[in-house]
Amino acid sequence: MKTYVALLRGINVSGQKKIKMADLTEALEKLGLFSVTTYIQSGNVIFQSEQNDVQFLSDLISKGIQQRFGFDVPVLVITPETLATIYQKNPFLDRLNKEEIEAKKMYFTLLSTPPDEELVKELRSGFNGEEEFVITKNVVYLYVTAGYGKTKLNNNFFEKKLKSVATTRNLKTVIKLLDLSGLNL
Repeated sequence: MKTYVALLRGINVSGQKKIKMADLTEALEKLGLFSVTTYIQSGNVIFQSEQNDVQFLSDLISKGIQQRFGFDVPVLVITPETLATIYQKNPFLDRLNKEEIEAKKMYFTLLSTPPDEELVKELRSGFNGEEEFVITKNVVYLYVTAGYGKTKLNNNFFEKKLKSVATTRNLKTVIKLLDLSGLNL
C-alpha cells in the first residue's frame, strides 16, 4: 500500500464546484482508495492505494468526481516524496529560512505536464513585475509581494501561458500535506 497526495483543481472556489469533504472522502473510498484524509475545503487529499500509476489514479479520481458530482475537476496525484522534493528544491527556501521573504507569500503552482521551453522563455522575457517566479518541469515557484489575491500571476495565468493544467498551493498547505502523509521536514 502506497501513500499519495491528490490535488484537485478549482473546487469550492467562489461557490463553484462545491463538494463537501465528507462526500469527497466517501466517493474516493468507493473508488477503492484507503485511509482517505482531506485537508481544508480546497481539494487536498491524502490516501493510500495498491496502484502504482499516478496517472491512473488521477484519471480514476477525476472520472469518479465527474460521475458522482457532475462536473469536471482536473486532479494531480503525486507521491509525498515528489512533494517533498518540490518543497526542498524551492529556490526561495534559503531566503524563507532567513526571513527575507514572508512565508505567507510563497506559492507552488504544480504543473500536470512539463512546459515547453519556448513558452517558458517567452513568459520570462515578457514579465517585469515585483513578483518573483522560477519555472521548472513540474512546478512554478512563486513569491508574490502583494499577496496571491492581488497578483496577475495566478493559476489561470500560468495555465494559459504554459499550456499545462495547474493547481496552486501555498507554503503552509504544502508543509501540512507532507506532515499528513507522514513526511516530516
